Amino acid sequence: MTQRDPNLCVITCALSGVLANRKQHPGIPYTAVEIAEEAKSAYDAGASVVHIHARNEDGSPTFEPAVFAAIKREIRARCPIILNFSTGTILDDVSQQCAYIEESTPEIAALNMGTMNYSKYSNKKKEFVFDMVFPNTYGKIAKLLESMNKAGVKPELECFDTGHTHGVWPLIDMGLLKAPLQFSFIVNVLGGIPATVESLQLQIKLMPQGSEWEVIGISTSQWRMLATALVLGGNVRVGLEDNFYLPSGEMASSNGALVEVAARLVRDVGRKVATVEEARSILSLGPPR
Repeated sequence: MTQRDPNLCVITCALSGVLANRKQHPGIPYTAVEIAEEAKSAYDAGASVVHIHARNEDGSPTFEPAVFAAIKREIRARCPIILNFSTGTILDDVSQQCAYIEESTPEIAALNMGTMNYSKYSNKKKEFVFDMVFPNTYGKIAKLLESMNKAGVKPELECFDTGHTHGVWPLIDMGLLKAPLQFSFIVNVLGGIPATVESLQLQIKLMPQGSEWEVIGISTSQWRMLATALVLGGNVRVGLEDNFYLPSGEMASSNGALVEVAARLVRDVGRKVATVEEARSILSLGPPR
């Protein structure tokens, strides 16, 4: 196995998420073609991985396997960027997620690693914008992992808190998770870890040695947390799912505009933006399908 070049950084772009809509940002893509165009924009700006949530044409979320297949087809017609499909759902039934993982076989599938309070609070209104529990039991996680393993899809372990990271060990012991692991550490979500250097340092300490990791900074914390990850040796994620704004405070025009800033930041700290081919090697994905 070749040694990983520590200067290389994989940039992932999360195009839309499941909650953001065009009233909040007019550039949020809904259709397969729109998602593919944003993926191409991110790829041209330096992203090597794109994180996908599917939408109906009216913007509402969908888990229909046919929609994910259409998104893959449209993206593949435009660029060779690595596909990462979301599997997040508040429901216990993950049959649709398992279906599109096995049928569309993206290189990566995001996997939420624990239950948490998932809330947003408005300081101005002194009330919660939304307040919910995001349930992710080991049984639910295991079902998704079984489909990922069957399809040869790499799980990206989304950890909102330290218990999520430490809690992977039973899944390793069961043989459902196999090294090298890939982690995403999400910061600044109410109910999860705060956006601090110490949060990332503890997460890195808890993950198994030899794992790859990226930071996902939500909202205004994004840019300083990306800088933190770059100094600590991690990869980074940007995109309209996580944050609408450039460091100046101006609303970004597109996902590509956010990736452009991330790529510049990577270079400014003396690291290099990984190509798709380099990202495949770093993330242990093997050759293109």
